[in-house]
Amino acid sequence: MKVLVANLGSTSFKYRLFDMADERQLARGGVERIGGAVSPCFVEINGVRTESEETVPNHGTAVDACIGQLTDAKSGCLKDASEISAIGFKAVHGGRISGVQVINDKVLDAMEEMNSVAPAHNPPYMAAMRQLAKTSSKIPLVAAFETDFHQSIPEAWKRYAIPDELAESLPIRKWGFHGASHRYIGWRTAELLGNQDARVISLHLGGSSSLAAIRGGKSVATTMGMSPQTGLPHNNRVGDIDPYALPLMLRKTGLSLEELLKVLATQGGLLGLSGGLSGDVRDLESAAAGGNTKAQLAIDVFVAEIRRQLGSMLVALGGADALAFTGGIGENSTTIRHAVCQGLGDLGICLCSTKNASGDKERRIDDQAKGKVQLWIVPTNEELIVARQTVAAIRK
Repeated sequence: MKVLVANLGSTSFKYRLFDMADERQLARGGVERIGGAVSPCFVEINGVRTESEETVPNHGTAVDACIGQLTDAKSGCLKDASEISAIGFKAVHGGRISGVQVINDKVLDAMEEMNSVAPAHNPPYMAAMRQLAKTSSKIPLVAAFETDFHQSIPEAWKRYAIPDELAESLPIRKWGFHGASHRYIGWRTAELLGNQDARVISLHLGGSSSLAAIRGGKSVATTMGMSPQTGLPHNNRVGDIDPYALPLMLRKTGLSLEELLKVLATQGGLLGLSGGLSGDVRDLESAAAGGNTKAQLAIDVFVAEIRRQLGSMLVALGGADALAFTGGIGENSTTIRHAVCQGLGDLGICLCSTKNASGDKERRIDDQAKGKVQLWIVPTNEELIVARQTVAAIRK
């Protein structure tokens, strides 16, 4: 059984093709700058990477282009599209509908209800799903919602203190996101520890970031709430903010609420903290090393929020057996890992500077002579999780 996994951003589309007989990756590829004059595309099959530039007006066209790459007579790995047993989408927010769902009108309607909560994610996913439903009607389409992994969180950690009638009538709660990544990290870290009941804190740090407290492979708490804009500061999204700050900003800017929310979702986060310099930690680290105080402030706020939320995750679990760093920042930034762990020896968290600086992509980085909590770098594999979920959904 071959499963195609689609991962969509606001102007990007990435995919992986798996043979689920042995969970082997057959191909990966992607399209950037969708909707632009020219969209860079790539596909990698058997270690051979092919790049091109095409006109890709929307995400539906991007998915069609991807299937064209995989079935290309010269460089593809499939004879035709019928070899694809299903397409799994790493979907973000279905509100009242979560879990893993075969896509139909009910699922799409539920996603549409949450468009205002996930404006950068839901619309492109829905467009691609609808396009594929028309052009590839014989291939089952499955949505694996990021909120699914966090359904196990106790009610007391999910609820906002809003009037009960609002909570009952509207899907307003702390849903949590990055579910596929946190699920993989919980599973893989427990495997590395040889303890399926391990208490693991997954630190998914990247373009968007969140932490999750995991016990026995199940989510106990997480840092994102109602929307992907919440929790830690993201690259250009604000993270947590007091709602009573909004009226002040509205009066100051003269913007409408919708316009202000767009500013906070596209010009906030690390980008906003750095004075518009960059939302990329690599740029900020370089600028901070050169004396840029706003870049340093952005890094300091980011680290402070990670440490604050790390404390809440430790309380939720009653301690931890392991911390696992993942995502583009978590896997690659020695500076951020060092700053997060600094001074936490009394909590049993002791980073080894040498191990932190270099080694295998997946490696243990704690000072075993001093610490009690294992520290790991674990590259995530969200697509594999979605592929597994897709297989289970279509078999069911």
